[in-house]
Amino acid sequence: MKNKDITAVLFAVLAALFYAVNTPLSKILLEYVPSTFMASFLYLGAGLGIGCMYVFHWKSEKRSERLERKDLPYTVGMIVLDVAAPIFLMLGIKMGNASNASLLGNFEIVATAIIALLCFKEKVSKKLWIAIGFITVSSMILTFNGLDGFRFSYGSLFVLLATLCWGLENNCTRSISEKSTYEIVTLKGLCSGAGSFAIACIIGEKLPNIKYLFYAMLLGFVAYGLSIFTYIKAQHRLGAAKTSAYYAVAPFIGAALAFVLFGDGLTWRYLIALPIMVIGTIFVVYDTLFQKHS
Repeated sequence: MKNKDITAVLFAVLAALFYAVNTPLSKILLEYVPSTFMASFLYLGAGLGIGCMYVFHWKSEKRSERLERKDLPYTVGMIVLDVAAPIFLMLGIKMGNASNASLLGNFEIVATAIIALLCFKEKVSKKLWIAIGFITVSSMILTFNGLDGFRFSYGSLFVLLATLCWGLENNCTRSISEKSTYEIVTLKGLCSGAGSFAIACIIGEKLPNIKYLFYAMLLGFVAYGLSIFTYIKAQHRLGAAKTSAYYAVAPFIGAALAFVLFGDGLTWRYLIALPIMVIGTIFVVYDTLFQKHS
């Protein structure tokens, strides 16, 4: 691998590590913050945090690095999808199991890769297709909620909706990843946060104690702001499908934290789905590290 590729991989892994804390810590804060306001302040924390960093950086940027009118469709798409995705995720976390929700986050790899193939003509190797198969099967097991009438977990379905939104959003962001990372993350955070805030007000959610909003914004700065920032840096070099592959690390860390924090029980679904997800993840990492496509 070239030095630039190694740096991009490090950025991708950092993005996954930053995001890993999102699900278990959000589960705690959702006891005090309504779901839509939670989504709002996570993104506002990201936008304000990276925006403060941007103040010290914008003078050194070239004009060509800033977003232009031709980037508007992808920018708007990115923002709209970032309004919907965290709301779905917060609902899924609140209704379901934090460890399941963390593991289901890997379905974002499937969504990103397929959309990258169909819409943006990125190449998907045989190994990545095998990984997609394993991850999809694992996600189906986690979503299935028992033999009684083939019931499904609504919490898991909401998490899957979030990953689909983020899969499409990853590809929108990929199209403008050559532009200023600071500007992209600041716009993404502030605009998506404001959109979720407006929705929360319209549906009548009540603002919680200000200290919980501060905690949510702090979590948002790390789990969304720094994570998105390093993700875009990696995406510019690796592409949407490969960068999303490194997010495979995040769900396992998140699931481990969920077990520690909440003592989530090891259900039969989780015990079956985990090794299948691990196999899929191994194929993803192997494909990305060696970068040989057949």
